[in-house]
Amino acid sequence: MGCSKWRPAFNFGHLKAQSKLSVFFTMIILFTYLFYCLNGYCDSLPRPVYNHQSNLQNSFFSDDGHETAQPDAYNASPASFVREQLSDFSTTANNISIANTFGTKKFPQAIIIGVKKGGTRALLEFLRIHPDVRAVGAEPHYFDRFYEKGLEWYRNLMPRTLEGQITMEKTPSYFITKEAPRRVLSMSRLTKLIVVVRDPVTRAVSDYTQTLSKSPGLPSFQNLAFRNATQGLIDTSWSAIRIGIYAKHLENWLHYFPLSRFLFVSGERLVTDPAGEMGRVQDFLGLKRVVTDKHFYFNQTKGFPCLKKPEGSSRPRCLGKSKGRPHPQIPSEVLLRLRDFYRPFNLKFYQMTGHDFGWN
Repeated sequence: MGCSKWRPAFNFGHLKAQSKLSVFFTMIILFTYLFYCLNGYCDSLPRPVYNHQSNLQNSFFSDDGHETAQPDAYNASPASFVREQLSDFSTTANNISIANTFGTKKFPQAIIIGVKKGGTRALLEFLRIHPDVRAVGAEPHYFDRFYEKGLEWYRNLMPRTLEGQITMEKTPSYFITKEAPRRVLSMSRLTKLIVVVRDPVTRAVSDYTQTLSKSPGLPSFQNLAFRNATQGLIDTSWSAIRIGIYAKHLENWLHYFPLSRFLFVSGERLVTDPAGEMGRVQDFLGLKRVVTDKHFYFNQTKGFPCLKKPEGSSRPRCLGKSKGRPHPQIPSEVLLRLRDFYRPFNLKFYQMTGHDFGWN
């Protein structure tokens, strides 16, 4: 009887001892994990990579055409995010980069500097298919609007890149900003500059159409385009007209950068032959030709190319509703006067770039 009473008590005590040991070892494991995480070792654990293709679908191919930027914290591990909030990262002397789990933040090696309504959004989205391109979604406007915020602010806007990837951004207004070339040069004289250009008359009408959609009470195109309609004097102070004087703006940039740093992309060819034009762009950036004709199909409704739907997606990816708006009817004599106005500037631009875009 004594033995039978003693045995259950012994078993109960043994279970309590096991429970205490379990809690003890669990606490050791948790403290060890926290210690390693706070010192950066758990950053090497495998985790899903969202930050390229998934962001491509979720950001600028939205149906409403609004620009959205994904916070950088979505692309980082919890440990690295905490460290970012607690302390500044060290800066290296060579490339001034910020250490991070998924590579480094760097200044852009290539910038799409223009032009507005030329096809810059389409070019950027086509480039984002490439695995070696990482681009900012929303336009930073650093070199024209926010220059006083400093280079550190600008670099923090950039996505993180791995070895072999290039960083890009797009702000079309840089091309017409007088101070922009000098400011870009002060960042890096090796920056590659891409300019998407389009028939300046068509571009002006497209620019007006976009403004009209936001301000329905806008005066007619011809009232804005001419200082004096009877004399046919063009109002070059109107931005829709001024942007299309490409030779004047390029002249300013060539004071700071040689022609070899530029690639001039045809907005028309980006529509009619997107794969061919993308081949030129990839060559200029030193990238393997990954983006080819297999990625595109022509959307008859929108009137421009769309990207074929990726595997696992229910629909193809097209630019938003704000792209491909129908243009208002402009009197033919107004368009003819504008073509006469732009002709000498176009010819000069052809000479400067060594490329005939065929707008005349």
